[in-house]
Amino acid sequence: MADHLLEVKDLSVEFHTAAGTVKAVQNVSWHLDRGETLAILGESGSGKSVSASAVMNLIDMPPGKITSGTILLDGRDMLKMTPEERRAINGAKIAMIFQDPLAHLNPVYQVGWQIAEMMTTHGESAENAKSRARDLLKRVGIPDPDAAMRKYPFQFSGGQRQRLMIAMALACKPDILIADEPTTALDVTIQAQVLALLDELQQETGMGMLLITHDLGVVAEIADRVVVMNAGNIVETGDAAEVYRNPKHAYTRKLIDAAPGKGEMPDERDRSGAPLLRAVGLEKNYGAFQALKGVDLTIMPGETVAVVGESGSGKSTLARAILRLDDPDSGKVLYNDRDLLTISDKELFGLRRDLQMVFQDPTQSLNPRMTVFQLISEAWVIHPSILPKPQWKERVAELLVKVGLRPEMASRYPHQFSGGQRQRIAIARALAMEPKLIVCDEAVSALDVSIQAQVIELLDGLRREFGLSYLFIAHDLPVVRDFADRVIVMRAGEIVEEGPVRQIFEAPRQPYTQALLAASLDPDPVVQAARRDARQQQKGLMPA
Repeated sequence: MADHLLEVKDLSVEFHTAAGTVKAVQNVSWHLDRGETLAILGESGSGKSVSASAVMNLIDMPPGKITSGTILLDGRDMLKMTPEERRAINGAKIAMIFQDPLAHLNPVYQVGWQIAEMMTTHGESAENAKSRARDLLKRVGIPDPDAAMRKYPFQFSGGQRQRLMIAMALACKPDILIADEPTTALDVTIQAQVLALLDELQQETGMGMLLITHDLGVVAEIADRVVVMNAGNIVETGDAAEVYRNPKHAYTRKLIDAAPGKGEMPDERDRSGAPLLRAVGLEKNYGAFQALKGVDLTIMPGETVAVVGESGSGKSTLARAILRLDDPDSGKVLYNDRDLLTISDKELFGLRRDLQMVFQDPTQSLNPRMTVFQLISEAWVIHPSILPKPQWKERVAELLVKVGLRPEMASRYPHQFSGGQRQRIAIARALAMEPKLIVCDEAVSALDVSIQAQVIELLDGLRREFGLSYLFIAHDLPVVRDFADRVIVMRAGEIVEEGPVRQIFEAPRQPYTQALLAASLDPDPVVQAARRDARQQQKGLMPA
């Protein structure tokens, strides 16, 4: 018998690029035991996902190359297996769920067929596979499994699609489940449900789980041990609670210190005087679905108003309605007492420079064919009155420095930057318009914890320097706690509670707000374990 269910020894992976050789993983060793959850924690580029990809044989070779190491499954070196032997293992012995299920579910096949295919590929009969696929959909909490079998991926919510991926991964009853950032883009309540489901399924099956994440809260909730990676190397490993309480490496300490939700909450801001923007009675329908139901909102000059709620609560619809990216059916949006919904297109064009938006995914919002200089200066092409052309180069350089980038980066293209750097470019692009209000729609949700902290610090500094106001759409409550002045809580198109950030976080009045806060994860494993025990006591699953 092997000592461990899965063991990686001295693994090194490099990629050959036009700019030279990138050593993504260097002499990495770790192990996973049956029934255990091991978290590999680190920022983008740390090598954590490359390690998992090597286990699943998902590294493109070339340009990738495994230069050293062994990967032992039940004592057998997977790197010495034939492609046929590896195919027999993937799915059956080791399965994987990914961060973006929509990118890994086939859009043209019904989900029931896709789950059943996992089993028929490994020798299960079509009839048995179909029956088990239906049972799996029920097990992972998909409503009406019979109807769900005939639906396509786009007909499910983000949280439901992640559940579909889990059902597919568990189809062949694997010994090991690799979860690569499985909850990054999910709302706090959906994240809590998915993590609880994974933990429950692990208890049932005894599988080992390898969790790839940059979220300390997820580590605290579900991990037994943690491996911390930085720049392709393991810098620390140990019991999750011990590593959090007594980190031995400076990089681990940096990650822990960057975790949001621990700082001082701002005092209540003086809201006397004329508001910068006021929404009154906003209504928006999509057919029979009512996305906004008479929403009122006020933003004062220099104020950050956060809007929180689950997917489908109307947060992004509200942001798009305010900016007239999607016209509401009724209501008013008063900007300096001018109704944006009734002014002429010419007047609206003039006001566009005052109201800017930073989207969740800068990869989607930045034109890949344009250089950084072109992306930022495009604002002045559209609104030439802002800045004379001879000053463009100097101003682009100033804006790049302002957002923590270097002036010489202006000649590069978006794909040449990390996710955090691309988001900084998007912020610089918004600042080029010299706006009064910036709408941030999940602008930091996909960023690493330290990059997230840097971007929030940047936004806060810009607010103080330029007197900016923010409408901050988010599902990450600790970030909201650190950054916002006021919080609006939305559910099913309505505002259910609003108030200063301290009141919302310390004395929430509505059960829905209380449930959102209870579902938010604390990075301290000891604190999170106490919360877990309290939840179980409430459910009657354990004695008080």
